[in-house]
Parts: sequence; structure tokens; C-alpha cells
Amino acid sequence: MKVAFFGTPSFAIPSLQALVASNHEVVCIVAQPDKAVGRGGKIQHSPVKEFGLRHSIPVLQPEKISREIELLDPYKPDIIVTCAFGQMLRQNVLDYASHGVINVHGSLLPKYRGAAPIQWAIINGETETGVTIMKTDIGMDTGDMILWESIPIQPEDTAGDLFPKVADLGAKLLLQTLDMIATGVAKFIPQNNALATPAPMLTREVGKIDFTRPAEEIVNLVRGLNPWPSAWFELDGEIIKVHKARVDNGELELIEVQPPNKRRMSYKDFLNGRR
Repeated sequence: MKVAFFGTPSFAIPSLQALVASNHEVVCIVAQPDKAVGRGGKIQHSPVKEFGLRHSIPVLQPEKISREIELLDPYKPDIIVTCAFGQMLRQNVLDYASHGVINVHGSLLPKYRGAAPIQWAIINGETETGVTIMKTDIGMDTGDMILWESIPIQPEDTAGDLFPKVADLGAKLLLQTLDMIATGVAKFIPQNNALATPAPMLTREVGKIDFTRPAEEIVNLVRGLNPWPSAWFELDGEIIKVHKARVDNGELELIEVQPPNKRRMSYKDFLNGRR
């Protein structure tokens, strides 16, 4: 099938790589517009755009694809695949291709609908997560499920550890799903909305540590927000990031922290450097 691939960050790369190596054809890529980063405001391409440029795949970067859907007209895709794209799609996009839109979602739906399913699964102490390939509808990750598979969350896994595992699994399931759709054997299973849980976008405030909470909850917060946006606490007017912690005999032990404008360091070294 001819595929229009919508994605932006590195999480989408394994799925895109798998598509390019498959018998399906990636006719174009749609990615978020380039952003200025750093103090100098240097323009930076997204990982998905960089991939497209390296493989000579046309890359489109509309501010809102729903307002510029005609950009897809020259490519005539049979299906649209989204993977960590970063824009909500209107009905005109969902209806554009003959096989609609399917999404690679990093959770076992209907649990963890939203922008940060991997992080929230760790924060909430889940012992497994997975990937669901779903047919996108107008809601927030509410569409019918096509294929899904679980993977364990190891006790010390951070979000950074789990992302590549989930991304690789998503790539595998995506190819299986496209083959099922192409041959007409795909089944579309409605989600049980009563079991749905949210996975909203992460903000800095989510990472603020409440030391009155149980040690295990704090450790899960640290793991779930590593590497970004990081758990933190305030000390003497400074924001101290916590990158690693553990529970030792029921007590919270901080292991690795980072003061403002300094490198990561052991908590022991941090304490030694302060009165």
C-alpha cells in the first residue's frame, strides 16, 4: 500500500524504518514544523524529517495538516499512519485515504490514552505496558483496536529505557497490521471506554516531589520522568533535579541529582558540596 507517514520525534523512527524496508511504499512524510532551539535560536530538524531527507522521501511540514490536507493530493496515499505526530486530526484527514488513518500508540488501550502513555504507566507503578495499533477516530485515542501486544516494565526501567522497547514493538505490529488491512483480514475491536485512563501531556509541575508520599511512589515518579522533564525538589531557592532514586528497607534513597547549571552527580557528592 501507499503510505503517508505522520510523525515527528525519534520514537517514530523504528516504525518509519520498518515501513521503508517493507513491501509498502512511503510516498510522503508529514512532520511538525522545524523549531528554533538553544540560545542562538538555531533551527533544528526533527528526527523524522532528517530520516526523510536522507532517504529522499518528500517531507511536508504544515502548521496544521487538517487545514492543508490538499498537500497530500500529489501522493495519493492508500492509508495514513501516525506515530507520535503531535497534532490532533480533523475528520477531513481521517476520511482522506481509502483505508483511513491508523495510529501506533504506546500503551495497552484503553489504558493511558493521551500524549505520554509510557511515562504515566511507570509513574503509576504498572508492571507491564505495550503497543496498540488502532484506527484513529475523532477522539483522543478512542478508535477501534486492530492489534496489540504487551511487554513487561522492569523494576528499574526509566521512561528512557522503555521508549526504544515500545518503539520497536510498535514497528513490528505496524507492519503486521498493514498486511492484515491490505489482505482484508483485519478486525476492528471497539475499546471499553469504562476502562479508559488518561495519560496527559507532561508539565514541569508533574515532577515536583512530595516527600510525604510513599517512597515507592516517589521512585516511580523519578523513573517515569527520566530523562524528561525530570522529578525535582526545591532547596534554598534552587531546583534540584532527581535522576535516580530507590527504595532501601522501605525508605527513600536519592542516588543521582543535578543542581542548576551543573552536571549530574551522586547524592553523596551533592551533600558533600553543601553545608
